[in-house]
Amino acid sequence: MGDSGGPDRGGGRGGGRAARRGGAGGLGGVFVHPQGLCESPNVGTGTRVWAFAHVLPGARIGADCNICDHTFVENDVVVGDRVTVKCGVQLWDGVRLEDDVFVGPNATFANDPFPRSKRRPAAFLVTTVKEGASIGANATILPGITIGRGAMVGAGAVVVASVPPYAVVAGNPARIVRYCDAGPVEAPDQHVAHAQKAAPGKSRVRGVFVERLASAEDLRGKLVAGEIASFLPFRVKRFFLVHGVPGREVRGQHAHHRCHQFLVCARGSCRVIADDGEARQEFLLDDPALGVYLPPRTWGVQYDYSPDAALLVFASHAYDPRDYVRDYDEFRKLVAAGRRPGKRAR
Repeated sequence: MGDSGGPDRGGGRGGGRAARRGGAGGLGGVFVHPQGLCESPNVGTGTRVWAFAHVLPGARIGADCNICDHTFVENDVVVGDRVTVKCGVQLWDGVRLEDDVFVGPNATFANDPFPRSKRRPAAFLVTTVKEGASIGANATILPGITIGRGAMVGAGAVVVASVPPYAVVAGNPARIVRYCDAGPVEAPDQHVAHAQKAAPGKSRVRGVFVERLASAEDLRGKLVAGEIASFLPFRVKRFFLVHGVPGREVRGQHAHHRCHQFLVCARGSCRVIADDGEARQEFLLDDPALGVYLPPRTWGVQYDYSPDAALLVFASHAYDPRDYVRDYDEFRKLVAAGRRPGKRAR
């Protein structure tokens, strides 16, 4: 990730050169280095502004933040609590950093997709980095996108589109390479892991399980069959087939209020993320005899499709746009409110 822009410094550097600021704007408990300039009165207690950093009057910065050397914070910027902004970062108008965000050294935010000298747009695009996300050194973030909760942007990545929650992206343009905290059950301390081949049985995600279907092979070919009523806790009312997906594209990124789903990669392979708001797990579907069951109120993501992939999805309900939860923060609120309906599967 490139956390190489110097250590977070929790206090003054010897010799009495640094001082706590309790003057302008009543900024008691805010540390500003003698060579730092903080013009904003809206800075939270415990925040540290280091040498040659400049914070403009309109910026709002939360508590316990670390604004490192040679940073610049423009007026229409909002920074949450416990945020670290490493050396050489500029936060331009329209940037929003939520709580516990990390921004690595020399990461760059843009706020105008068509910049011209002396021509300011009526309003700058808003770029939001959600709670707990991290941005690596020298990454470039184009304007108007959202970096999802807990996501991780690799060093040097060029991010041209919004990043889903907990996704790990890298490259130019940035592409999803894996998901945080979605590794196999047998390696719980491995916080970032590549997909493992789906294994039949329960998962660590509430209600989600993998089913191995009956299969046979002889000289005439291969066959996969399943008595749906014998293992699925729902009646199938609809199916759809996802195919021809460009390998780098991401699908899903939603939950359902009522709809149950069972996913089988009938041809090729893809990765499936299941997330219940507390735990998440990644499954590699590369065998048409393996399927993943997703109960209602489970956030699902499918990505890394092979060129020949065909994902077959069986669903318990007819299509209803009102059944979709497309915002991850809204999904987490539903989970926190204890609204998960139905019995626990398997």
